[in-house]
Amino acid sequence: MRDLKIPQQRHPEKARRPDNVQPKKPDWIRVRAPGGQGYVDTRKIMRDNNLVTVCEEAGCPNVGECWSQGHATMMIMGEVCTRACTFCNIATGKPPEALDVFEPGRVADAVSKLGLNHVVITSVDRDDIEDGGAEHFAMTIRAIRKKSPGTTIEILTPDFIRCDPKVLELVVEARPDVFNHNLETVPGLYPEVRPGARYFHSLRLLQRVKELDPSMFTKSGIMVGLGEERQAVLQVMEDMRAADVDFLTIGQYLQPTPKHHAVDRFVHPDEFSGYEKSALGKGFLMVSATPLTRSSYHAGDDFARLRAAREAKLATA
Repeated sequence: MRDLKIPQQRHPEKARRPDNVQPKKPDWIRVRAPGGQGYVDTRKIMRDNNLVTVCEEAGCPNVGECWSQGHATMMIMGEVCTRACTFCNIATGKPPEALDVFEPGRVADAVSKLGLNHVVITSVDRDDIEDGGAEHFAMTIRAIRKKSPGTTIEILTPDFIRCDPKVLELVVEARPDVFNHNLETVPGLYPEVRPGARYFHSLRLLQRVKELDPSMFTKSGIMVGLGEERQAVLQVMEDMRAADVDFLTIGQYLQPTPKHHAVDRFVHPDEFSGYEKSALGKGFLMVSATPLTRSSYHAGDDFARLRAAREAKLATA
């Protein structure tokens, strides 16, 4: 049996890769170690409900802050991903189990116990399942709606690239409040950084969500510091706006282990501010661009701002 705490077993496909030096982080990347009663309470609820969080699995630097406030991004469909993206710290390989039909109920129970006003649900990629887990997402959304009708729901989905295109309709019909799918990086880096995905497929997925439900907020994010050029980042912004994406997140890539993709550079906060100004100028309703920005960081507060931004835009139209 694999021990997913051991890097070589967690990422068997990376074991033979040469080591990449992990550079020292600059001062603006430093975060406090997780702790405090809020963190302990959130962790207990996750464990009691046998739930996996992307906060832990992906090694998010904001886990201490978010968990201390009772916020956690729940990861459904197991803890082993069928993809092998070179930036990601989630365990990879063939998932050892089928989908757990009781998981949506456990997620809904945890959301209720945490008293969340806004919840983010993400997943591993499950290319071994015919619909990629689309119906499982829909069941989870419906379970949360039933248990906590006042909670707004944000989902961060896979690309469903090997599925019938109609599976996307199952997710959209369950009516999450925010549909997020990350492009992750610029198209020129996909073969190295995101080899199992296709840039224009992911872009089309986001566009299709808007075609199915124009009222649904869409969101996407990229990392910087992987070796991309500024002009390529600006082009990604243009592509997202052409797909009518509402909310853009940009954060610094942090290398999980020496076997992962190397950090090309640490992007200065001033450069992030420049990206934010450029994105707002291109028409995004919301932009979060800081070194520590992650897809679900401050998601609840950001959703309130996103809704307000749309209302303000409609009022001036």
